Amino acid sequence: MPFNLLVLSCITYAAFLFLVAFAVEHRAARGEARWLRSPLIYTLSLSVYCTAWTFYGAVGYAARSGLEYLTIYLGPTLIFVGWWWMLRKLVRIGRQQRVTSIADMISSRYGKSNLLGVMVTLLCVIAATPYIALQLQSVTLSFGVFAAAGSYGWAMPDTNSTALWVAGGLAVFTILFGTRNLDANEQHTGIVTAIAVEAVVKLVALIAVGVFVVWVLADGPGDIIARIGTSQLADWDLVPSRWAGLTVLSAAAVITLPRMFQVLVVENSDERHLATASWAFPLYLMAMSLFVVPIAVVGLQMLPNGANPDLFVLTLPLSQGQGGLAMLAFLGGFSSATSMVIVASIALATMVSNHIVMPLWLRLRPSREVTGDVRRLVLMSRRMSIAGVLGLGYLYFAVSGGSAALAAIGLISFAGVAQMLPAMLGGIFWRGATRVGAALGLGTGFAVWAYTLFLPSFGPGSVLPLEVFQNGAFGLSWLRPHALFGVEGMDPLIHALFWSIAFNTTAFALGSLLSFPTPVERVQGLAFVDVFDTEREEPRPWVQGEAEPEELLNMAQRILGDDEALSFFEGQARAQGKDGYLPDPAPEFLTALERRLAGSVGAAAAHAMIAELAGHARVTVADLMRVADETAQIMEYSARLESQREELTRTARQLREANEKLTQLSVQKDAFLSQISHELRTPMTSIRAFSEILMEGDLPPDMVVSQARIINDEAIRLTRLLNDLLDLSVLENGSVQLDIKLANLSELIDLALRVAGQTRPERVFTVVRDRPTEALFLRTDPDRLAQVFINLISNSRKYCDAATPELRIVVRQRGARVNVDFIDNGSGIPKDKQALIFEKFARLTDQSRAGGAGLGLAICREIMANLGGTITYLPGQGGAGFRVTLPLRLEKSSEGGTA
Repeated sequence: MPFNLLVLSCITYAAFLFLVAFAVEHRAARGEARWLRSPLIYTLSLSVYCTAWTFYGAVGYAARSGLEYLTIYLGPTLIFVGWWWMLRKLVRIGRQQRVTSIADMISSRYGKSNLLGVMVTLLCVIAATPYIALQLQSVTLSFGVFAAAGSYGWAMPDTNSTALWVAGGLAVFTILFGTRNLDANEQHTGIVTAIAVEAVVKLVALIAVGVFVVWVLADGPGDIIARIGTSQLADWDLVPSRWAGLTVLSAAAVITLPRMFQVLVVENSDERHLATASWAFPLYLMAMSLFVVPIAVVGLQMLPNGANPDLFVLTLPLSQGQGGLAMLAFLGGFSSATSMVIVASIALATMVSNHIVMPLWLRLRPSREVTGDVRRLVLMSRRMSIAGVLGLGYLYFAVSGGSAALAAIGLISFAGVAQMLPAMLGGIFWRGATRVGAALGLGTGFAVWAYTLFLPSFGPGSVLPLEVFQNGAFGLSWLRPHALFGVEGMDPLIHALFWSIAFNTTAFALGSLLSFPTPVERVQGLAFVDVFDTEREEPRPWVQGEAEPEELLNMAQRILGDDEALSFFEGQARAQGKDGYLPDPAPEFLTALERRLAGSVGAAAAHAMIAELAGHARVTVADLMRVADETAQIMEYSARLESQREELTRTARQLREANEKLTQLSVQKDAFLSQISHELRTPMTSIRAFSEILMEGDLPPDMVVSQARIINDEAIRLTRLLNDLLDLSVLENGSVQLDIKLANLSELIDLALRVAGQTRPERVFTVVRDRPTEALFLRTDPDRLAQVFINLISNSRKYCDAATPELRIVVRQRGARVNVDFIDNGSGIPKDKQALIFEKFARLTDQSRAGGAGLGLAICREIMANLGGTITYLPGQGGAGFRVTLPLRLEKSSEGGTA
């Protein structure tokens, strides 16, 4: 098969996966295709465990080590069948704490320590490096099989160059695939579905090759059994220590590998899906392993001596002239490699961004204000991290030479990520586990693993000198990498696993026993260990904050985006019994905000951001009493008092705010009545005076015309004021008759801009619009809606105090409703006046100055209520911002009003 055609097939297949992911995300954003978050898709996404190692390397593993390859499937099967309750606990914790990665979970458990987050991130990146190299090696070798016609061995011209191109292609594909946007929950519905498609492709491909081998190259299962008896696999002897060690290693890897944690915990949308996965995923693993031995046996017998057993899945069909089957097998291996690289790179990039880049950015800022486009910073850091991770994988491949068996490379990574197991399991089952213990355990285990397994994998003399292998570090024979403390004869992998986990667990236990957890650690420990205790009140590590809600909103908008942040703040304000978008910085609100931000920047960074704005984290007396595990009676009594106190505080605050508002309205009302009297008296006085002059007669014609014009202007002014008062009265009484018809939103905005242009026409005023988003047709009263738009635009032209005034008009459709935002770049409206601007007695300008009576926004509010919508002030926009929300279709009721 031509090499160019093979490359074109890979690009086409990658484009197909991208289209699948894009289509799924598009439908999911519209709330369609709920089956995309089904147990089947979730189970298939777990197949990311089966990488190129499983697709290619399992056959090579079986050819070299007999049935030992089954341990790689046996460990995950035991976890999903017998320990799925532990998986359920991890998923429940992940959802409650809004965990975005395994580093985020460990960091969050131990007092939201970013130090632990950094340690876990570095460990995962280093441990994943051999695994990335494994994927590059498998794809490179499979390319080599097709490129070197008639050659079924290892050799391929310029493998490093091919591996570099593969690494670059996978980096670009992963960046386009997984970092197109920033999701607050870090869930990627499109990616998960694409991974599920790849799971089907690689399973079908492997089964197709197996069927071809058993029923075409051999004479059925009976012949395969006979061939096994005469092959070298019959001489395989079970080594109990290695069998048990590899089973434990694979069991640990299925929950600690960053990519597995991503699909198992982070991407889980319903923990009930685990019930299906507990039996369906083991069945999938069984199907993937079903034909491993037959392919290995037939490959050893039919292919030339020296043929690479890791490539039997490809070389057997090619040797028989089955190019189509070989192409299917190649795509199956390509799917295995790409799915691993995509998910692992996304998980690692999230950890690097949340635990290294964001904390550094927070530390290096000159002030505590969150400025700039944080979303762009996070996305850029993740894209660069993906490129860096794949670059490290290529570097490992180039330095190590890629000559080791695929299975051996994969086991090195398994042993590395297993170092997180003590801190993870201890954190979810032992309240006494501390940050000090977790840090000591991780550091010790990582050092032992690196010294005994990772660094030696480069070969003697490459990284570690040859003398270290022969005589030990510092000339101490008991420090030899493969014979620590003089223990010789153990398998190097089992030796490294035993000593690293032993030192890790010991350091973790001693560190936890000899240190005392901080209050936040104890609160988090209680939340993790007792996650299923639904009757226990959720701990709140925040006290009343000092930050202004508008500062918190500004920070949230830069991280979550305008719409999501405003929606979240509006919901929190409503829960506190307040209108608008600015809730009080109560502990419940700060905790909810922290968890929402954690979905985008990680728990540690979110905690640091809020702590910087709202003051340092504290623990309430009730929390300490719960952590101290007092008696149930004291806890219940304390909780009741706390609840009553909070309710009284909330009620007192609402009464105080209502009283302040009534007091201000009373003052405004007096000023309003005084202003109305002035506004009525002035035109009436002018009309009377000039009428008396005209009644005297004998005036020049030009003077008669001039004075008549003054009388007319004053009458128009008086009529306008009376119309506003009558209009407001009719709107408030609900007796207005609406003229409902189809209207073009863009044309209504055009009309409003033309009419409002009469306000300060001499002023240069820039309007920024996005016309494609305005191309909406509404069923409403266009005249009334235009009246609202005209008022808002006129106010901006009149009151925007920027040197270069600008008004942004932003239109967004949200289901059956549409939002129209009017945001200028002025100084905005003071916080103490924001609650009054829609009241009919309110004027923000000096009450003694001439001008309108302050009825414009009050009329707008009543118009929008009659149109089935709302008008609200948007804080945190940098200037004055108003949001008009209305339905796309307004129907007439039977009474002639609106429905």
